[in-house]
Amino acid sequence: MEPLRHDDPLRTGPHVNLGRLDAETERAAPVRRFIARSADGDRTFLACLPRADADPSRWAVEAEGARRLSLPGFLAVEEVGGTAELPWWTAPYVRLLPLPAALRAHGGPLPEPFVRALGAALARTLAGAHAQGVTHAGLSPDAVLLTLDGPRLSCFGAVRAAAPDGEPRSGLPGLDSGCLAPEQAAGGRPRPLGDVYALGAVLAYAATGHTVPESGELPPSLREPVTACLSHDSGRRPEARQVLALLESGTGTTAAHRATVLDPAAPMPLPAPVVAELARRSARVLAAELPLSASPVPVPPLPVPPVSRSLD
Repeated sequence: MEPLRHDDPLRTGPHVNLGRLDAETERAAPVRRFIARSADGDRTFLACLPRADADPSRWAVEAEGARRLSLPGFLAVEEVGGTAELPWWTAPYVRLLPLPAALRAHGGPLPEPFVRALGAALARTLAGAHAQGVTHAGLSPDAVLLTLDGPRLSCFGAVRAAAPDGEPRSGLPGLDSGCLAPEQAAGGRPRPLGDVYALGAVLAYAATGHTVPESGELPPSLREPVTACLSHDSGRRPEARQVLALLESGTGTTAAHRATVLDPAAPMPLPAPVVAELARRSARVLAAELPLSASPVPVPPLPVPPVSRSLD
């Protein structure tokens, strides 16, 4: 948890903001995320608001879409509220660390076995979503939240919220250009193979520190799946389930290694510095106290139209 800035809101709806989830970095996160607590002090949340330069109405539609999802590996959004000018959502707080913070804690790129395990978990999550007709359309390093029970995907629909289909999205604030599939950058409707492109960029980031790797930077066992994901021709990209198979059968991966690193029933082995950073942040959240001025406020409902996401 990072201190609030002078221009940060003190509340998210009825909840009191204790601090920021994300540190000040050069990365342009698609949302503003806070650690918040209920005014009675009983519950702690991850709270999310749109960027100041975002379209709040489009953002609110995607927030409601995220609330209605019930998919393994996705962050479970619990509340959606606010006004037409300032919508927000919250999720129950668990110990978590955004992927960029994990790289900072580790002092650079993450170990290859961990990146493979992360890639397998994310590919499994996306494959499950795509099988149900859901396209995430917002995968980036900032969208990946590491927990002790595996990664959770947030920032659902960030690409859709940034601009309507048919309008170019390249260079828009809050979108990571390295994670934006060419067809989405040109204004195409987000589809599952766009998620696969973003997955390749996220794995490149975890393994090298940036989303657009240079030739030879990637570890040998990641070159084939990451390069395939990052094909500019969407027709040449594998589906998420095929990426999972590539990661599970990578060069030099023994059966014993798969059982400890890629087995979906086994916890993902977080590197020790990442575990230490999770513990440090958790302690800060636990120790944070509500300001004396905190008091309950009513929760205004946020009217949004029905939303559904399909492959059509």
